[in-house]
Amino acid sequence: MSKKVHISPLANEGMYILDTASWRTERPVINKEKCIECGLCLTYCPVNAIIFDEDKYKITYNYCKGCGICAVECPKKAIDMTPEGGEK
Repeated sequence: MSKKVHISPLANEGMYILDTASWRTERPVINKEKCIECGLCLTYCPVNAIIFDEDKYKITYNYCKGCGICAVECPKKAIDMTPEGGEK
């Protein structure tokens, strides 16, 4: 039995959910020492790849495009863009 997951009000049963980040060359890494949990990264992410879970912000790399908007908008510069294949 497959698990039902709410993705979007526009998604229909039987639709294939695609991981859309396969072409990314850089990915954001949150420096938890610098992060003040202001939420601007989550607000500005155009693909909603940043979530707040278990009292911290996390990046869903399956959907992150590596655009760097989160890093630019972070007031504490707590997000570094790292070449793909680097530290997670």
